[in-house]
Amino acid sequence: MKIYIYLVLGVLFWSGNFILGRFIKDDISPIELAFYRWLFVLILLSPVIVSSFNKIKNAIKLHFIPLFVLSILGIAGFNLILYIALSYTTATNALIINSSIPIIVLILSFILFKQKTSIMQNIAIALSTFGVLYLVLQGDIGSIINLNVNSGDILVLSSAIIWAFYVVMLRFKPKELNGIEFLSTMVLFGVLILLPIYLYFHIDINRDIYLIKNYYYIFGYMSVFASILSFYFWNKGIEVIGANKTGQFIHLMPLFGVILAYIFIDEILSLYHIIGGFFIGIGIYLSLRK
Repeated sequence: MKIYIYLVLGVLFWSGNFILGRFIKDDISPIELAFYRWLFVLILLSPVIVSSFNKIKNAIKLHFIPLFVLSILGIAGFNLILYIALSYTTATNALIINSSIPIIVLILSFILFKQKTSIMQNIAIALSTFGVLYLVLQGDIGSIINLNVNSGDILVLSSAIIWAFYVVMLRFKPKELNGIEFLSTMVLFGVLILLPIYLYFHIDINRDIYLIKNYYYIFGYMSVFASILSFYFWNKGIEVIGANKTGQFIHLMPLFGVILAYIFIDEILSLYHIIGGFFIGIGIYLSLRK
């Protein structure tokens, strides 16, 4: 029973990350949010890096390219693009579109590794794709003719595709690193990737001091709850009840997110959210059936 509570909390913390990203969009830029989130995580995980330094160093020597690519996808790319997207679309939209990731993983697995899909999974892909398109078009199919599409929703979909690539490429994760060592290595690479981008746009010590002094609680939540604890709970779930059962908990994100968005940032659930989410949900359900 405890493991299910852990998984629910992990997904809840991830949902909160979307809400905060939307809530703080006018005060902190996407690159600032991404950089400081992972910098705080790196500081918190530095004891792991120090204690496993030789092990991590050897893994980097042997698997530099896979680790670098996984860090670009899972740490730097996904989060930065998601935070940019949340400047232009609602957290509700982002969470529902993000729930299509399992379907995107199926498609990429077929394209990249020729992993076959069943007729039921192909139907699932079609239904979920329709759901995403309906949501991005906000229920107005005619808007695709006029190219009247929310750029934020397109960016969220792009971030979901990046995360799906990350999931698919996890097969190349170094076997010699355990979960927390792998996360620490990824975060180290991710911060190093984000650093030059951050420095290019922000060379202002006073601004840095201001951000840390006034928004430490935002970075703290994202680092401790939405990063380290969520990661720990998720991997604990995979260890105890298996990847398939654990993976289904991700579908709680839209539910939690819609509730949190309504309470904290006054977002309203529209009919097109329900219809789009319904088709995505049906597609995911069918894809998981044996």
